[in-house]
This record gives sequence, C-alpha cells and structure tokens, in this order.
Amino acid sequence: MSTVPDAPHSSTSPADAPQSSALPPVPERHIEFAAVQAPDEQARRAAVARQEQLTKPAGSLGRLEELGVWVAARQGTCPPHPFARPRDVIFAGDHGIAANGVSAYPSEVTGQMVTNFLTGGAAVNALAATTGAGVRVVDMAVDGDTAEIVSAHKVRRGSGSIDRTDALTSEQAHAAVAAGRAVADEEVDSGADLLIAGDMGIANTTPAAVLIAVLTGSEPVAVVGRGTGIDDDAWMRKTAAIRDALRRARRVVDDPVALLRTSAGADIAAMAGFLAQAAVRRTPVLLDGVVVGAAAMVAEELAPGARQWWLAGHRSVEPGASLVLDHLDLAPVLDLGMRLGEGSGALTALPVITAGVRTLAEMTTFAEAGIGGPTAAEASGPPADQQSEKPF
Repeated sequence: MSTVPDAPHSSTSPADAPQSSALPPVPERHIEFAAVQAPDEQARRAAVARQEQLTKPAGSLGRLEELGVWVAARQGTCPPHPFARPRDVIFAGDHGIAANGVSAYPSEVTGQMVTNFLTGGAAVNALAATTGAGVRVVDMAVDGDTAEIVSAHKVRRGSGSIDRTDALTSEQAHAAVAAGRAVADEEVDSGADLLIAGDMGIANTTPAAVLIAVLTGSEPVAVVGRGTGIDDDAWMRKTAAIRDALRRARRVVDDPVALLRTSAGADIAAMAGFLAQAAVRRTPVLLDGVVVGAAAMVAEELAPGARQWWLAGHRSVEPGASLVLDHLDLAPVLDLGMRLGEGSGALTALPVITAGVRTLAEMTTFAEAGIGGPTAAEASGPPADQQSEKPF
C-alpha cells in the first residue's frame, strides 16, 4: 500500500521532502479508530470466583492467578483456554539518525536481519518454536530491497534524521498507521488470538527514547540507554541526538499523528496503528520492549483505553522501559535483563501466561475433588483495606 515513492537515501531524498525544523508545526489530519470496548467484566468475576474454589490455598500461585484472570476477561469466557494462534509481527525499518553514530551496528544489519527472520535463524524464531507462535515480518522502511512477501506495506526506505528533520511526511505517517491497522486486521481475520508486536531497526531505540521522553516529560539522560551495546562516546552522541530531537517533538506532543511524523519512523508508526487496532478488535496483545512500548504510548493516544488489552511481557533494561510501564500502568510478567527486541521478551513470557491459563482452566475445585475447602477466614481473604489492585 505504498503511496509515496521509496527514497534511496532517507536523510537527503527530495522525494520525501520532510519538513525542516525551522518551519512551524503543521496540524495533522485526525486518524479515527473505533471506540475500544472494555474486557469482559462478567468473565473476570467468574475467573476470580473460580480461583477461590481451586484445590490450593487462596493466592498461593501468586501472579499466575492474576494472569489467568486477565486472559479470561480478554477471551470473554471462564475458564479461559490456551492461545491457539499467537503471532509475533515484527515491524522493520531504518532510521536516518543512525548516521549520527548512535548504534554499535551499521544500518545494513536491518535488512540482513529481515532475511535472517525469514530463514529461521533469529532468536525469535527459536523462541517462537518453543511456544507454537508464528512469526511475520513487515518491512515498513528498510533502506534496501526486501522480499516481496514482507514489503507489501512498505512506505519508504529509511526515515529522516529526527534531530534536524521530520522522520516522515504527513502522507507517509498516515500510510504507516493505516498499514499497521491493516496488518492487525489481517492477523485477527486469519485467526490470531494473541498478538505480539516486535521491532527490528538499527538505531530505533533513539526515536523510541524521544517519544517516551516527550510523553512522560522526562529529560534525555533519563531515557537514553545502551541499545545494541554502545560505548560511552556513542552514548553521548545518542544523548545529544535525543536532546535535539526532543526540542522538535515537544512542539507537536498534543497531536499523536504529528508526533509520529516528526519523531518516530514508519516502523514505529505502523506499530502504533497495529496496537490500537488490536484493542479495537478485542484481541489481547503481549507487549515487548522499549521500542514497542514507545509505540504503545502513542497507540493509547490514538485509541484511548487500548492499554486494557495489553499485557507487558517483560521489563527491558533500557531506562525508558520502566517509564513506559509506569505511564501505561502495566506490570511486566518477566524481568530477565533482556534488551533484544524483535518480540523476544514477549515470547519468553508466553509460557508463563499459558501456565496461568491452564492452572485456572484445568485444576479441579475442592468440590469436584472431594477435598475440604478453605476456612471462612481464608475464603474471605484479607480485609478490604489490605487488598491492592495490581496493574497488568
């Protein structure tokens, strides 16, 4: 669905003609998403009640119990069932800011990794095989040619260097969000019952950091991380790039589409559309790391309430990741010191979520097993003033 010719080099292409930082901000055409419906409260209550009747002390499975309840509410049924067709969709794109030396790897690696995904040699391929998840790659802005199977939604080659120019034109920003929405629809219509958004793009943690900083009111040093493993000199270059890009982002912070145009890239814009539309379609999403988290923050602006359908797979070690989780009021399933992206952390968390689902669905109740149930004190749980609502 490419509507704008691909640019051979993102930072200088006249065909793309991104706005100069000297121009005043231009309001974007509004992108409408349907209203997000809340998860099924009746199923949630039924799941909570069932947890109290299973052959175990109340709360003894800890977070697993909460995860089972979360899934029941999103599936709209109790007991819930293990996900039959989880899908990791990796959005790939290059970023002009890479020319500033903010990554330990050259931009060519993005396209090479796309090939690696397709041939089954990446970490996510191995992790997906352990969970039964499918892997799909969507080239939104790789600065090079990729296989036709992944490039149908491609918007351009690379993105503008966001420290001095817009990442995308207005038309490209709209096309990228629309592409992400279309991909979500394609996956749900094909039977996906759990979606994972993954990312692949050299230097993509830099625009992610800008989005997180501007939406949380944070300073560059609070969000900049080591990304692919950069040294101190590269970290200082990255911090300076984020500082300059943040000045431009602040001017459009109240307009999510303008923010994607100014400071994101086609891959992140598509992820935002994907995450928003998944919630509209009442399909649960397992979030991955800091880049997906940045896209999720914008997606929540595009489709308020979308976060009700998201579960944080893990806490990335990137500093901005914790800011994302706090902003969206989400608690990660895992905290393993991961920072790869690609959907890897979410896929690693999936067996834990499945364990929560299966214990809720497959354990017998005290009555079914003929076992004495809990005492009245245990069944009622702690006093109301000692109970807490835990975010997901």
